[in-house]
Amino acid sequence: MSIDLNAQTDVNGQLSGSHYGNKREAGCHQIVIVGGGAAGLELATKLGKKHGKSGNVKITLIDANLTHMWKPLLHEVAAGKLNSGEEEVSYLAHAHRNNFRFCLGRLESLDRAQQIVTMEPFLDEGGNQYVPRRRFYYDTLILAIGSKTNSFGTPGVEEHCVFLDSRNQADKFHQQLLRSFLRVQTFQGELAEKQLNVAIVGAGATGVELAAELHHTARELVEFGLDQIVPHRDVKIRVIEAGPRILPAVAERIATGAHQQLEKLGVVVHTNMRISKVTADGLHTADGEFIPAAIKVWAAGIKAADVLADLDGLESNRINQLLVKPTLQTTLDERIFALGDCAACPRKDSDRPVPPRAQAAHQQASLLAKSINCRLKGKPVPEYVYHDFGSLVSLSKGGAVGNLMGNLTGDVMVSGRIARVIYVSLYRMHLMAVHGVLRTGLKIVGQWLSGGVKPPMKMH
Repeated sequence: MSIDLNAQTDVNGQLSGSHYGNKREAGCHQIVIVGGGAAGLELATKLGKKHGKSGNVKITLIDANLTHMWKPLLHEVAAGKLNSGEEEVSYLAHAHRNNFRFCLGRLESLDRAQQIVTMEPFLDEGGNQYVPRRRFYYDTLILAIGSKTNSFGTPGVEEHCVFLDSRNQADKFHQQLLRSFLRVQTFQGELAEKQLNVAIVGAGATGVELAAELHHTARELVEFGLDQIVPHRDVKIRVIEAGPRILPAVAERIATGAHQQLEKLGVVVHTNMRISKVTADGLHTADGEFIPAAIKVWAAGIKAADVLADLDGLESNRINQLLVKPTLQTTLDERIFALGDCAACPRKDSDRPVPPRAQAAHQQASLLAKSINCRLKGKPVPEYVYHDFGSLVSLSKGGAVGNLMGNLTGDVMVSGRIARVIYVSLYRMHLMAVHGVLRTGLKIVGQWLSGGVKPPMKMH
């Protein structure tokens, strides 16, 4: 298995190389999945295991990265609790084991009449092309390109804030954090007001979890020798929310518990505070206040990729999510499905769409695996019904808070170590969906065995 990096496009835009998936194949149903996040990778794995060796179905997974990382882990990578290199999944190796093909690519355009999806060319740091623009024919197209942080057009955000949408961004934040602490360790004189201030805009799950994790990271760094830093005096972590409370997507009592826990950790929580501008030195609020901060994280809301806003006429909403039917088929083309954060899927029990959560992506991937089987047999595809199994928010060593079972049996609030164990199990469910029970078990044992020789956080 290989990616034909030398394949070039002719004057009509078709590939002259022999790359998999670039042309229609008689007697073969070609499934193209764009996006290898939690939903896309789980779906490609299920389809590859069932159909990959049949010869009459070919599955291609396309992603803009060579590796996959479960997005809810990114705050732990940023804080140094996890080593991203140990938690990532290689798309190429995983595709080889599970009977599908992986191609590096980023969605550029769609031609629904010709059933062709086009990927952008890739350029290196010097502007040299190393992967050309490519086109893929599909019988079934599945879009699962996730979401990214929404800056809402706030001045200075793109220039001065860190985002946590990808593994590379999480790694970049971790390096920035370490440099800030090392700079203070060797600093001669009095600290500037902003020098070890971290301001996190957005008190959703990402913002709250990152704040709790950073609190413990500061203490770990002191224990490992950065003894000129006194966490409760020098490190100031702030969470800033425009709404009336943190964690607006969960029940109020859960949010209250998380708020209290953050305050116990020494995290300063601001609510009803809107940021109007970001500068190199800090944040300016709509009320005229200034919050000094050397490290500024923007985690306030999401939107789907801009390319989806006008994708060959497909309907989308104000945050670029594709409108889909309960079957997860786009409203104007039954050959195209969308799932996960990039899809606005209706709910029968609410006027709001399915929330952008990992559990929804997992459920939709499982349903679409069945839908594709029905489609191959010429049968109607089933409808997706969202099942809310609750929400959990990690508070690092403080455990977790949340509710279980959601709308199935009513809210059962959990907190502390029990909630933390359940929170970790959600990631392990994703691992089992991707790797299977045996490989997941071996991974867990390997982590346990190596735990005694590794530091509790990444120090480089």
